[in-house]
Amino acid sequence: MNSVWLAFGLVFNPDVMLTILVSGVFGLVIGAIPGLTATMATALLVPVTFFMDPIPAVAAIITCSAMAIFAGDIPATLLRIPGTPSSAAYVDDAYAMAKRGEAELCLGVNLVYSALGGLLGSVVLMLAAPALANVVLEFGTFEYFWLCALGLSCAVFISSSSLVRGTASLLLGLLVSTVGIGSTSGFARFTFGSVDLMGGINFVVVLIGMFAMAEILRGVSTPAGKSELVVKRIGNVFSGIAATFRVYWKSFLSGSAIGVVIGILPGAGSTLAAFVSYAFSRRTSKHPEEYGKGSLEGIVSSTSANNAAVSGAWTPALVFGIPGDAVTAIAIGVLYMKGLNPGPMIFINDPQNIYAVLICFFVANIVMVPIGFVFIKLSRHVLSLSKETLLPIILMLSIVGSFAINNTLFDVGIMLVAGLAAYLMEENDIPVAPAVLGLLLGTMVEENFMTSMIKADGNLLAFFERPIAGGLGLFTVLLWISPLLFGIVRRMRARPAARR
Repeated sequence: MNSVWLAFGLVFNPDVMLTILVSGVFGLVIGAIPGLTATMATALLVPVTFFMDPIPAVAAIITCSAMAIFAGDIPATLLRIPGTPSSAAYVDDAYAMAKRGEAELCLGVNLVYSALGGLLGSVVLMLAAPALANVVLEFGTFEYFWLCALGLSCAVFISSSSLVRGTASLLLGLLVSTVGIGSTSGFARFTFGSVDLMGGINFVVVLIGMFAMAEILRGVSTPAGKSELVVKRIGNVFSGIAATFRVYWKSFLSGSAIGVVIGILPGAGSTLAAFVSYAFSRRTSKHPEEYGKGSLEGIVSSTSANNAAVSGAWTPALVFGIPGDAVTAIAIGVLYMKGLNPGPMIFINDPQNIYAVLICFFVANIVMVPIGFVFIKLSRHVLSLSKETLLPIILMLSIVGSFAINNTLFDVGIMLVAGLAAYLMEENDIPVAPAVLGLLLGTMVEENFMTSMIKADGNLLAFFERPIAGGLGLFTVLLWISPLLFGIVRRMRARPAARR
């Protein structure tokens, strides 16, 4: 108990609180700019942490990443451009709500449920970190293959169009993910002799193109006076939030739970958590037809999963030194740099410091509400710009964001091509989200499948022999055949009715 009181003293002092405030504002700004991700915001903070004490340095990383994940929802709602990849799962719903005059409610839900999801994830991190990390240690390539397969299956089911179009979009994303040097074969694939393609196609670059550049093309093709980018005024974003909790509390709990579980899996992160949570919510919803057209239920589930995954990713990072995502990989480097070597011994040797880190999670998510509210109110000024002014700014930010990732003009060209492809896809009613998730998970599913096949000497039954892999595999296969099963059930129910 003495260590807990010492931890409160370490966190609640002027230096740490000022660090949390400044890093929170920085995370909001970076997260709201399309192309500048939470990972990039965290990486930009690392040089600054060189001059900080351990607790302020870790507090800055925690606060910045949490704020950036939420901030991505603001341009997703107001401009249909997700600021961070995790916002892509429900960008269509958020923008649809804004177009029908519910921008305040949508932004309020994004803010409040991001904070609540982060708080719930923090509680799990504090109470169940060792137990959850033990489960993660049981994961091998078989389990990761099924997890990736489950994510790819969700990509098809989140499609607002037909299964055929959703599958076609997914296959396109998988095809793009194979570009570059094969991880197991070592051969160049689809590079056409280009050195720039040897390393593959960057996911974030494609994301900028598919959402930001495609939005620019739509804006240019829209006649003047018919732009839907402008919202005149953002009022009270907290109005109606209590009513949404009474209706969608189950979606909040399920989304947060999915976020925590996926967050603790290395390499998964908040993006996969958002997509899986959205797909699960749609499959279990009483009104699945509303998804993609402004479903508040889907937004509540996914936005809760986003920040819950941020907290969940720190579980293996703190207990075993295994990064849950790119942000915690950076954070582990900061921890080592500050002498807070992650692992079980840190709870014994430096209990006050580890408790201080856990307290920072709660403070960051609580502070998110007032800071986020002010930022939302200020962000509305962007919407007062005319389309002729706004679209060039978006184009400039998209080009800068694409170039900044690898400092190469080749990525800018990839971004432009991806934008044109996404524009043509949506013009022909082919959803973009499955392609995005296919690109994100394609490399992971290939690497884990090939490695597993080598381990099993080509025996496919080995994918079901391990308990966790068997459970994930069975669930995924049931998901694949669920449309067929539901169709059989509907026909069986229709036969007695027809006889009457």
